[in-house]
Amino acid sequence: NPIILLVVIYLVTLRVRLLVDVGTLLAQRGQFAPAERFLSLALRLWPDPTGRLIVQVNQGVMRLQQNALDEAVATFKAVLEQGRQGYLGVKYESAAHYNLGVAFRRKKMEAQATAEFNAVLETWPASVYARNAQLALQQGRHKDKPSTQDKDTPV
Repeated sequence: NPIILLVVIYLVTLRVRLLVDVGTLLAQRGQFAPAERFLSLALRLWPDPTGRLIVQVNQGVMRLQQNALDEAVATFKAVLEQGRQGYLGVKYESAAHYNLGVAFRRKKMEAQATAEFNAVLETWPASVYARNAQLALQQGRHKDKPSTQDKDTPV
């Protein structure tokens, strides 16, 4: 049956992305242990280089949600370094820069946060990450005013 064949092909080719989506959903609900299992499984299913980086970006976001800032910073830096090989699209590069900026801000490393937020604006100015980065930069300039806490942005 051609329909079954198409469904199987779809599931096989998008297996990593589907597992990432489930893991992200679980992490957003605060269910970090099952989310980590889904993301780890995605890494064990022979993802292509882009898929591997997408999983790692989402692992970094989950670390940020858990307030494991050092781990989040290390993850995002590694993703951006590996992404220089050309396997990371602008969406995920922007997400990595933005979330790295959030991690730096939470660590009170404002200069690094500003650099990352500016990198988002350079990478993909029309994205939701750029809008959030612009707001974060404005908050950084007006530190004497009360500001809302930066939110990590799931991808």
